[in-house]
Amino acid sequence: MRAILIKDGKGPIENLYIGEAPEPVLEHGQLLVKIKAFGLNRMDILQRNGNYAVPAGASDVLGVEFSGTVSSLGEGVSKFKVNDEVFGIAGGGAYAEYIAVNESHLLPKPSHLSWTDAASIPEVFLTAYQALVLCGEMKEGESVLVHAAASGVGIAAIQLARVKGAKAVIATASTKEKLDWLVNIPNGATNGVNYRTQNFAEEVKRITNNVGVDVVIDFVGQSHWNKNIESMASDGRMTMLAFLSGTKVSEFDIAAILYKRLRIQGSTLRSRTVAYQADLISKFTRDFLQMITGEDGKGPIKTYVHKIYSWKDIQDAHRDMEGNQTIGKLIAVVD
Repeated sequence: MRAILIKDGKGPIENLYIGEAPEPVLEHGQLLVKIKAFGLNRMDILQRNGNYAVPAGASDVLGVEFSGTVSSLGEGVSKFKVNDEVFGIAGGGAYAEYIAVNESHLLPKPSHLSWTDAASIPEVFLTAYQALVLCGEMKEGESVLVHAAASGVGIAAIQLARVKGAKAVIATASTKEKLDWLVNIPNGATNGVNYRTQNFAEEVKRITNNVGVDVVIDFVGQSHWNKNIESMASDGRMTMLAFLSGTKVSEFDIAAILYKRLRIQGSTLRSRTVAYQADLISKFTRDFLQMITGEDGKGPIKTYVHKIYSWKDIQDAHRDMEGNQTIGKLIAVVD
């Protein structure tokens, strides 16, 4: 089969190319899916550069989310049949014509979703659901702070929080354009803060009448740490998903964690067990999947695709992702 490979195994964008790779061999409980479209994620950049360890047993081909049709069935498969339209997640291997995936990690593609819409959902919505609902335990009437809010996960988290009845959803981003967009989409953020020109902790206090937020979803790490703690209400919960600004905080008073009874939890998805991921998919499907439509749909939650590429233009797609000027998902079509 054809797949997007990396010359020398890792390196710059220019090392990406379409080449020949072995077709996956199915294990018990797996299906072979012919891929129509796949989503791009920042972990792909890290992996391309040699800075992201692939989970044991996963393909070393990039990509973790996709849509397509079932091509063949392995032993023990009972929920799907050949030619079913599906989408899902995997430990790797989505930048290719075919992918082997556990039956538990596939979802039936709703007819109202396009191939590109479906490919934009799994990684970001499952990550947002995990951070907000399972780790953050957000309840109706609470306030939420979402960093990197114009990312795919950020946009998903904002909408999930609004649908769950959040009193306030405060989004941070780096430009006025992103913030204006985030507060104007259906079920978008109630407030936007430019973290480059405003002190988001002070803005959170103003917006919440000095109460603070109940849930923080953070991708940034070091540069946001102290202001995140300052932004949190008593009994607040923070889910940390990444550390884009670094991992080491030079000076921090831990007293606030004790006196405000804060809970801070790190969370990943790709490195979780198959059983954990399957349970997460099942819960998300039950709670939210039927609410999601494409950008032009009528559902309360929408998936937003910034740009669609031919997979032949994967270098351009990675260049745009690294440029950090996008709002929503970047999707590649296998053609």
